[in-house]
Amino acid sequence: MDLLQLDPTIMFLGVFFSLVGFGYYRYGKKQENKVAKYTGVALMIYPYFVVQFFPLVLIGILLMIMPSIIKQD
Repeated sequence: MDLLQLDPTIMFLGVFFSLVGFGYYRYGKKQENKVAKYTGVALMIYPYFVVQFFPLVLIGILLMIMPSIIKQD
């Protein structure tokens, strides 16, 4: 795969998941919720390493629902 070919869809999804991750991080930091905070960090970082459409969307959705699955008291 040529790394110089930039797909606008992949770029948009990367920015979208990173923005959602930033929101999760801010929420987790303010509420002292470690699961949300670390999920936010993961959402901001993983788009740099995943460059295919379906894995990008699948991982993003799984990370976005992770704080609701793992409840922290």
